[in-house]
Amino acid sequence: MTLMVTRRREALRTLLASPNTVRPATVFDPLSIRLAEEAGFQLAMLPGSIASMAMLGAPDCLLISQSELVDLCRRIAVASNLPLMVDADHGFGNSLNVWRTVQELDRAGLAGISIEDTELPAPLGSKKSSLISQAEAAAKIKAAVQGRLDPQTVIIARTDLSAVPLEDSLERVRLFEAAGADAVFLAQAKSEEQIQRVAEACTLPLMLGPSAASMAGSELLVSCRVRVILTGHAPFLAALEGAREAYEAQVNPESAEMPKLLPSNLLTQLTKEAELAELVKQDT
Repeated sequence: MTLMVTRRREALRTLLASPNTVRPATVFDPLSIRLAEEAGFQLAMLPGSIASMAMLGAPDCLLISQSELVDLCRRIAVASNLPLMVDADHGFGNSLNVWRTVQELDRAGLAGISIEDTELPAPLGSKKSSLISQAEAAAKIKAAVQGRLDPQTVIIARTDLSAVPLEDSLERVRLFEAAGADAVFLAQAKSEEQIQRVAEACTLPLMLGPSAASMAGSELLVSCRVRVILTGHAPFLAALEGAREAYEAQVNPESAEMPKLLPSNLLTQLTKEAELAELVKQDT
């Protein structure tokens, strides 16, 4: 394990232990995480849906394989000093698959790995999220904790608050903490009361989705140990929209306007051209 990877994991643990709330950058490739680092973000996140679209051009329906996700994570993690978290969905199977998935993502240099308790793949025709049993969910988190090669790697247990009664969710959170989770990600939190009840049920730092950002005031965030709020997928969508506009301008230059382009000097900086040129000089 390299010193840099260890420092990234320690940085994530420091963020989770602090009283502040961090909003991570959504990233999708090596250049995007470098842009996020240049912008001043302290943390980066690769959501499962973005990984699926970036790798396969497919929606978030679990078509991406474990090896494809690990490969993308490795490419992104090595490109920046930012700690990188990844949504690893259900860990690609049962507890044994979770154990293997976490090992591979640990080797890829991830700082944080989230495993959810959603029943995946969803049953054919299902339009509502359903969760696996409490016991199986806890067993998967325990397998994730056992699977990590570096004890500093952060294991995040994710649960969907909209899929079951709140009392069920609270018991899941208690079991996740007992299984060794380092944090809990509350998907689909709809009220401050839900967040407060979860905070009372455990001692772990909490993560929230972007939809909860507008309802969560600063006092609530501090009192409920909310340490991470996701920012949404705007950078990925903006990149696609920029590409669409550029393609249209190239095909129809008389009627479509070329969007603003990245300056060449910034591209040179992002690709670390000067550093690579120095290496070439040393080889001659």
